[in-house]
Amino acid sequence: MDGYMWPIKGQSKAKRLRWGAQQNYISWAYMKELREKDKTCRVYDINPYIEVYQFRENVYGLLNQNCDGAGDVWQYLIIGPEKAMLVDTAFGIGDIRGLCDEITGGMSLVVVNTHSGPDHCMGNVLFDTVYCHEYCVHNIIHKCRPGAWDYLFDENGNNIWLQFDKKDVPEYRDYVLIPVKNHHIFNLGGDYDIELVWLPGHDSGHAGFLDHKGRILFAGDVVCSDVIGCGSGGKPGDPYRKYCTVEAYRNELSKLCLRLDEFDYLMPGHFMVNLEKGVLVNILEALNEIVADPNNFDYCMESYGGASFVKHLSWYKHVKGFGTISYNLRKGVYILED
Repeated sequence: MDGYMWPIKGQSKAKRLRWGAQQNYISWAYMKELREKDKTCRVYDINPYIEVYQFRENVYGLLNQNCDGAGDVWQYLIIGPEKAMLVDTAFGIGDIRGLCDEITGGMSLVVVNTHSGPDHCMGNVLFDTVYCHEYCVHNIIHKCRPGAWDYLFDENGNNIWLQFDKKDVPEYRDYVLIPVKNHHIFNLGGDYDIELVWLPGHDSGHAGFLDHKGRILFAGDVVCSDVIGCGSGGKPGDPYRKYCTVEAYRNELSKLCLRLDEFDYLMPGHFMVNLEKGVLVNILEALNEIVADPNNFDYCMESYGGASFVKHLSWYKHVKGFGTISYNLRKGVYILED
């Protein structure tokens, strides 16, 4: 296997072939311990590619090995009194809808995207209706489209990064993508409300989902124990691309940090989960330092981005007690190169 990390002996049918970029050692050690020893882990016959972990009585983490060499991705299934919510749809490999039905007993399902990363939205085609923040529509349409899965295979049709059955890749079909505004409330029955919280920076319309009843923020990619990338989501033609910046994330995170009494834990889109909310204060501190002096970075290195993993130069700022923030300076705006 190409790459630096020792293989993890998980229960998923999918097998790692190669990696695009190395993950940090702490996140990798955490994932190895979780995937090899967690006693709640279960793989259902209906979708052998997803490892299902029970984090709360009504909250399940659905771990998908990343199909394009980046970090393995979490989906979350939240079960309310009357409806369930699926946060993100991953690459859509295998029967995700059937898996949700088996876990929930066939409950009505609300499907949402945190952002337009292909590992978070390409499974949208498996569902009739998906919700997202209004600023993310352009980028999700750009990513979830006919032929979007082609880059996972080489010119001979062989898997490049992850070994899975090609027949389990979904065929594109039209679905309804519904934009909603910041602070939109999804009700899962009774007093079980989940609030969309706009947290741009990684993507124009990136959003977290605040489970008021469970006191959890499902944070997507703006919280990550490896690297928090600011600016990677904005695409040409995106009318809201100006929000793919460190400043945009700093501004909205400042507001969220005034609401820390409303939740206790964070469930990010990658790597370590069940993080205590205090890490948001440390992320905010690092963002403020970048905005005050973007040249005061901790280190600089070549990174990989996009479906072709094109190299570009990125700067990194440490988050106290956590991971790093990756950014770049272009024309006075802190944003990663495409």
